[in-house]
Amino acid sequence: MGEKRSNHTVYNVNYHFVWCPKYRHPILGVIEDSLESSFRAVCDEYNYEILSLHISPDHVHLFLSAHPKHAPSEIVRAVKSITAGEMWQQHKPLLQEYLWGGGFWEESYYVGTAGDVSTSTIEQYIERTEHV
Repeated sequence: MGEKRSNHTVYNVNYHFVWCPKYRHPILGVIEDSLESSFRAVCDEYNYEILSLHISPDHVHLFLSAHPKHAPSEIVRAVKSITAGEMWQQHKPLLQEYLWGGGFWEESYYVGTAGDVSTSTIEQYIERTEHV
């Protein structure tokens, strides 16, 4: 993890997302390989850099870096909607057994941010008078 650059921006924006399949059914272990491939393809397409990915049977942890022009809600919406569609295409008979109401992911999710410096380091920098 470190600073990245684009034409007019230097940034280090990292998000930790966590979410569950509908009804928190522990079905992700069965489809883990295709789900991981789907996550990687979506993130490549949208230029999100996966820093870490862990797929548990009943939830997913996705830690990624993205350009600051992408809102966290936009990121999670794209990743969840595309992976859901692909999982239904690839695993429809299995998913119909567990996800009787349609959908794939719960609507809710967790998001947290992370960078290379702590909150106290930033506060100390801002409070210094030298940079004024």
